[in-house]
Amino acid sequence: MAACAKSERGDNGDGKSDATLTIAGTGKPKNFDPIFNDDGESFRPARQIYDTLIQNKAGTADLEPALATKWDVSPDGKEITFTLREGVKFQDGTAFNAAAVCFNFDRWFNMKGAAAQSQMIYYADTFSGFAKNETDSAGDPIYKSCAAKDDKTAVISLNKFRGALPAALTLTAFSISSPDALKKYDADKVTQSGDSFTYASYATEHPTGTGPYKFEKYDPASGTTTLVRNEDYWGEKAKTAKLVIRTIETETARKQELEAGSVDIIDYPAAQDWKGLESKGMKVEVRPAFNILYLGMNEKNPKLKDLRVRQAIAYAINRDQLVKTKFPEGAEVAKEFMPSTLSGYSDDVTQYNYDPAKAKSLLAAAGASNLTLKFYYPTEVTRPYMPDPKAIFTSIAADLTAVGIKITPVARPWNGGYKDDIQQAGKQDLHLLGWTGDYNDAYNFVGTFFGREKPEFGFTDKAAFAQIAAADAEPDAGKRKADYEQVNKDLVGKYLPAVPISHSPPAIATAGNIDGLIASPLTDERFATVSKS
Repeated sequence: MAACAKSERGDNGDGKSDATLTIAGTGKPKNFDPIFNDDGESFRPARQIYDTLIQNKAGTADLEPALATKWDVSPDGKEITFTLREGVKFQDGTAFNAAAVCFNFDRWFNMKGAAAQSQMIYYADTFSGFAKNETDSAGDPIYKSCAAKDDKTAVISLNKFRGALPAALTLTAFSISSPDALKKYDADKVTQSGDSFTYASYATEHPTGTGPYKFEKYDPASGTTTLVRNEDYWGEKAKTAKLVIRTIETETARKQELEAGSVDIIDYPAAQDWKGLESKGMKVEVRPAFNILYLGMNEKNPKLKDLRVRQAIAYAINRDQLVKTKFPEGAEVAKEFMPSTLSGYSDDVTQYNYDPAKAKSLLAAAGASNLTLKFYYPTEVTRPYMPDPKAIFTSIAADLTAVGIKITPVARPWNGGYKDDIQQAGKQDLHLLGWTGDYNDAYNFVGTFFGREKPEFGFTDKAAFAQIAAADAEPDAGKRKADYEQVNKDLVGKYLPAVPISHSPPAIATAGNIDGLIASPLTDERFATVSKS
């Protein structure tokens, strides 16, 4: 798909461009309704179509106004009052106001159907439960109600203090949609057939937000999303008339397309290509490593229920060698499940240094010397925390084989296979997955992974869930820090539902004629600021 139009300045001198900006994504989006997504490839277009109430300041994890110009939290933390931006319209021409905000929050809370609720991973992680829970993993709801005091004032009431709020409302999943469009295109209709999910036309053809670009079309065969500039955008207009996001699954192909001028921006270039791209006039921005890759272990397998087996797996993996050989410069071995820059990180956790002999001994003691495990890894994607899934799988599988574990490889496509098998059906014994932080709070990592029961881990320890919930509910910052430090110690030493592998700095590269890109440690790039000369 050719999309390399030259920039043309308008005669009126306003600097607007008729250019097409083409970005190479690494996998296909699942759909375009943010509440039903939790992956970066689906959020990449959504961040351009929608706005959230508050957002992260470009290039940082700091909070700043978006659709809300300010927010006030009550002393007990149970009420958040948002003062809303005036004069904003949705892309269908309807008004953005407090009633629209409440419609979105009430829609999420009142969502019906196990299929729909199961796809609202961020909502369940943040607000715990629904008006009527229809999945086994949902808990007591934190959200209580939303009141539109007037057009520009929305008040969110909670059933209890939630330490991750309001920062969690920067999540793309909580983008504000047009109520009219949601109703018109039957947005809440989600159906499941076996392991496959089908979404309403709102999510596939008519996503409608307030963002700087509007949805034009999506080609599912090629995985190409086309957006056009929203001329009625409330903020600074997008600097390009069209934004095309193409799915190009391999690093080599993305690099070749950038060098050929067929695309303007590529995400996650291979670390060994960074200097070569720069030598050819490209620009390479390396983001900070605000992420985690882990090896998940599914305790639905009775053998993996035994802590000794999980510890054996941890000791069997040569993580130092893996990080040195398969990850970019600046990557480091992860000791726990969140970056060291977050409050609550503990320097005093159990260490699982490479020790094959100890791994074999633990397996023997657990009666698991002849263990066979299904090890899932994703295809057709590169993730910021996982630059080459197959190579990482191959290395870890070899380490596990060396201590006597028989590995059955299972390779599945990222969307429409891998994530559903892992996160919904729990078919795997072992799997590779990870996370790029969305906001600057410990719960975004440890709570998202281990704050409730999930098919991904088969981890059912209610004491652990309660411990994480108590840390999140502690209003005193100093006490909360200490609580999360203990959570991290226990997760690694006492529970070990997964093996932390690495923190990796992902890069984003552009052609030499691209300006205005602000790389985000959260991979939260907004492309409206980008110009093409």
